Amino acid sequence: MLDQYLKELQKITLLQPQEERALWIAYKDDGCVESRGRLIEQYQPLVFREVMRWNMGSDMVQDALQEGTVGLIEAVERYEYQRNIAFPLFAVHRIRGRIIDYLNREGKSGMVSMDEPDANGVTLRDTIPDGADDIAERTERKIIFERVAQALQHLPEKEQLILESVYLQDKQQKHIAQDMDLSLTYVYRLQKRGIRRVRGMLSRFMHELKENK
Repeated sequence: MLDQYLKELQKITLLQPQEERALWIAYKDDGCVESRGRLIEQYQPLVFREVMRWNMGSDMVQDALQEGTVGLIEAVERYEYQRNIAFPLFAVHRIRGRIIDYLNREGKSGMVSMDEPDANGVTLRDTIPDGADDIAERTERKIIFERVAQALQHLPEKEQLILESVYLQDKQQKHIAQDMDLSLTYVYRLQKRGIRRVRGMLSRFMHELKENK
């Protein structure tokens, strides 16, 4: 069953920020059930990631995934996209809480080693196909990408245009200077200033992300 679950995760195509926002609007504002389903599917790797952190026995993984999915569904239903809080940061607490409640009910709140063999000498690590960790990592990379995009939106207009041109459109600074009617020196100055601002915002975000792990 775990193999099948991982195969389904590999079929998920991550959405661009604007595509995901359109789904939130369709679900929250218009009550679109299909959009709700796509959002739940989109963040299944987040559930998988949280379950794998607990290093529990392979016989409990499927139930833990189901509990984590319930937490994900609750988060989708309670999330307010207008607040501009990254959904994974909002959802992870409810997902984790459901998993912890499940472990407590089973009397196994203590963590089990990934390398502890079961009665057949098979470890949980052995049951996970190569590359499975990469599936979970995709979600975190997506979160960071979204945060970079959000950080750019908070920059002064010229700094935003320059960073988007350099890093998203692969334009050379001399061409940017010509298009914006600015000196090349000034373009470089604005680029460095914008990078410092983005680094500051991302530094705060990464600190929050580590605390939530």
